[in-house]
Amino acid sequence: MFGIGTNELILILIITLLIFGPSKLPDLAKSMGKAISEFRKASSGILDEEEKKEEKKVTREEELEKIKVKKDNEV
Repeated sequence: MFGIGTNELILILIITLLIFGPSKLPDLAKSMGKAISEFRKASSGILDEEEKKEEKKVTREEELEKIKVKKDNEV
């Protein structure tokens, strides 16, 4: 996970606890969870849009190819 080992993760948690204190830690965790959730929703939305664009591009290329074949057959 991001190249962070167990020791580094424990150190980060201890420093966070010292900076924010035990009363703010649950609120901080809740905020981080919401932020990660929003990021995942946004990134999956972007991926969906890219997939739709790619499908349209492939469909359009297939239609152009069919038109070229029709023109070649007519000539």
